[in-house]
Amino acid sequence: MKNARQAKILEIIAERDIDTQNNLLEALQQAGVKSTQATVSRDIRELRLVKELTASGGYRYTASSRDEAGDFDLRLRKIFRECVKSYAVAQNLVVIKTLPGLANGACSALDSMNIPHLVGSIAGDDTVFLAMTDLLSAEAFCRELKEML
Repeated sequence: MKNARQAKILEIIAERDIDTQNNLLEALQQAGVKSTQATVSRDIRELRLVKELTASGGYRYTASSRDEAGDFDLRLRKIFRECVKSYAVAQNLVVIKTLPGLANGACSALDSMNIPHLVGSIAGDDTVFLAMTDLLSAEAFCRELKEML
């Protein structure tokens, strides 16, 4: 159902100019796809839709290029290799220590990734806290960090 809805979203934005989530929700409903504003918002984020300026001066949703998703991954790896000093699991939290002043950059890169089981993040000057759904997710993410570094 999710895949079909997201495919329909991509079809709709390819065929016509959709400038708001409400307009997208209405277009989905006209196409016979039931959804909510919260679901459409999540779909927009997962599909990495962006707004672009149209020739008429308005805005419309469009699919970002796949290369951007790859760029995020490369950027994340580069940021981590250059600034992460250590990381540890504390229950469902992952605590990442960075060089001074670089935690926000690391956190921003993480926020732009589609990391499974990441609930939220917060950064200070040299520390990032990642809230994962559970201990196993936090441990799995730390194993991925180890491979990145």
